[in-house]
Formats: sequence, C-alpha cells, structure tokens
Amino acid sequence: MNRLLTFCFLIGIFFAGNADAQKTDYNLIADKIITAATNSDIAFNRLAFLCDRFGPRFSGSTNLEAAIDWVLAEMKTDRLQNVRGEVVTVPHWVRGEESAELLQPRAHKMAMLGLGGSVATPPQGITAGVLVVKNFQDLSQRSAEAQGKIVLFNQPFTTYSDTVGIRSRGAMEAAKAGAVASVIRSVTPASLHTPHTGNMRYTNSLPRIPHAAITVEDAEMLQRMQDRGEEIVLRLKMEAKTWPDARSRNVIAEIVGREKPEEIILVSGHIDSWDVGQGAMDDGGGCIAAWEAVRLMQELGLRPRRTVRVVLWTNEENGIAGAKAYRTAHKNELANHVLAIESDDGVFKPTGFVFKGSAKATNAIGDIAKLLAKIGAGEITSGGSGTDISQLEPDGVPLMDLMVERTKYFWYHHTHADTIDKINRDELNQCVAALAIMTYLVADLPERLPR
Repeated sequence: MNRLLTFCFLIGIFFAGNADAQKTDYNLIADKIITAATNSDIAFNRLAFLCDRFGPRFSGSTNLEAAIDWVLAEMKTDRLQNVRGEVVTVPHWVRGEESAELLQPRAHKMAMLGLGGSVATPPQGITAGVLVVKNFQDLSQRSAEAQGKIVLFNQPFTTYSDTVGIRSRGAMEAAKAGAVASVIRSVTPASLHTPHTGNMRYTNSLPRIPHAAITVEDAEMLQRMQDRGEEIVLRLKMEAKTWPDARSRNVIAEIVGREKPEEIILVSGHIDSWDVGQGAMDDGGGCIAAWEAVRLMQELGLRPRRTVRVVLWTNEENGIAGAKAYRTAHKNELANHVLAIESDDGVFKPTGFVFKGSAKATNAIGDIAKLLAKIGAGEITSGGSGTDISQLEPDGVPLMDLMVERTKYFWYHHTHADTIDKINRDELNQCVAALAIMTYLVADLPERLPR
C-alpha cells in the first residue's frame, strides 16, 4: 500500500479493492474516540483510586501486589479478554528509617532519600566531613581530599539523561576516591525542599558505600559553606536492606483481533513506582491511560483486525524485570508484534509520538497522526524508546512513546510530591484519546505496519 493510498484510506476515502475499508471512515472513528475520552471521568477516578487506596507501589511491596489484584479484577469487569497476571521475579529493596543531619557549622536536619539499592550505614550512622564537588571530573581532580569523607555531588540539572549519571554512578566514583558515603543533589530542575530518589549501581570491584539524595536547597547551602572555607560535618543514618527476590506480575489484557488475532499491537505503562509519593505521574497515569484506551475501544464496540494487548509492566523502576520476563515468555510471538507503545513521561498535554521504525512505517504513522491534530497530538518525531518496550528492540519490534508537554515532570519525579493532585483530568483524557486512536488505527489497517 503506497503512502497516498494509505492517507486517503485513513481520512475515509475508499481503500482500493477492500470492501471492508469502503465502509470504514477513520475520521469519524477518531472523532468518536475523542468525544468519548474527553467527556469521561473514568480514567481520572481510577487513577485517583489507585493512588489513594494503594499509595506507592514499589517492587516487592504488598501495595504493588494489592494494586495488581485490583487492576485484574477491574479489567475483568470491563469485559476485556485474556485478563491475566504473568509471574515475574523482582528485586526487593526496603529503605527503612533514614536521616541526614548537619552537625557543623550549625545543626540542621536535612530532607533526604536513600537511593534505590543502597547499602545501609552502621546502626550508629556515619559521621564525617563533607567534600562538595560539581561532577565526576571535579572529584577526580580532588580525589586526595575525598579520603574518609562524605562526598556530595552538587551537579545542577541540565537534562535528565545528562544528569542522572551522578545518581546511578555516584557511589562507585566516590568509593574509588576513598569516600565513606556519597550524597547527590537531587536530579531535578526545580525544588521546594523535595529530595528525589531513584536507582543506583555498585560494582564488585569497589567497596559498597551508602548513597543518598538531598534537596537542591541544602546542596547549594553546603556548597556556599565550603566556598567560605567552613568545616562541614554530616551524620548520615540509613537502615536500607536488600531482601531476597519477590514475586510480582505483569498485568495483561486484550481485545482479540477479528481477522488477524495472532498479530499484536501492544500499548503499555508500568504499574510499579518508587516507594514515596503515590506514583501518580510515574507511572500510574501512563498505566491508566493505556488501560483506558483499550477499555474505551471495548465500550465503543471497536474490534480491530489485529489483537490489541495492554501490558502494565512490573519493576520498571529498579530492574526492568517485567519487560525482560515478557520478552522471554513471548519470544515466539515477537515476530508478530506489529507495534509496541509506551506511556511513561507523565500524562500532561499530549503533543504526539516518538517513533522508532522503518521509513515506510514512519510514513504510515505520520498519516495516522493527522487524525490527532484536532487535539494537538499530531507530531511524530524519530528517537529513542521507553525503558520497558526497549527490551523488544532486538527482536525488530517497531517502538513508540507517547510524547507530552513535560516541563514539570521532573519537578515531581521520584518524590513524595508525585501525587494525584498534580494530574489534570482533561490532559489525562487527551492522552487516552491519543493512545486509543493510534493503537486502534494501527491495529485495523488492511496492511500490516511494515518493519
């Protein structure tokens, strides 16, 4: 199918030689989806319930498993097909009690969050002088000063991808320099005294030292103290512990295709969150939007040619075990995964999609996106993919991420402030509409999206 025919088909002009297509007006279907999605309270009410009833949903927690039980029950109520939880073994880290206290040059209790996977301090804590550095290069140049100290990385936020390395590698770099603990300035462009947690790494070739995040405000204060030549002493206490791996589940439900049920369009978000806040943006909203997109198709009687599968991944935050387990369990199906979509950037105003696939597929996706222009979500850009669906890239699956206006996303990301009050009902509903239209149209095209 050439691009002109694709475009004509999508806007409701007859697709040559296909009687079924001659009766299908995708422009009207898109309008129908938008109207239904944007005049509904179901997505917001379900997200509010998920957040308020279960709270943070960290891997290994009873909160996560109770939330999964609820989602599975609700999906059955929605009359989705093949509803199931596929078992996944996940890491189980628990932060316990923790604190950071400035002792010199004055007493000050600091807001902090241990970073996921960190080891604990001794029961009495670690009391040591502080060396403030800007980045790894700065630490390398001042490594002689780091011996026996708590190293604070005070690296300002530029972009998440450029800055997050301080969080993931900070403990290793500080240990290499002989530090007894490491602390980072939270990875965020804005702060209201809110520390941000997240995952970090160790290597077996270096000592494992405690690793935590403090607020931007306190990091800047310690920087000024050091610049004035004042002695800085900090006491860090952390009870963090890694328990044996736990049992969790990927959540899966479907609308089975009417003609080509073996071909699958996957739409997804991750059901786990960090152990602070409510996981409303990261990624409760993405899960609810993906789920609601499929529920909406069911409600509107839209059964596409191909199977639509919603997947709510477990353990995206600290291991990607859910996505890895899915790839293993569904290895024989992946040649028939036509497209995998993920929503994991918050559910702010949607602007379009990031797509990774062939040139021919990009052309077809661009034509479909024209139907999203009426909600301002018609932009298609080439780029990377979400953490979970990226696990399917080696198998040649085309990948797509919902793109949103996420200026404020990293204000709340991985904090106690990631709560339902940050979610705008109308923007969430527009995300639902964008996901539903893109998913349905790709699933219903007469010709499969080319690889």
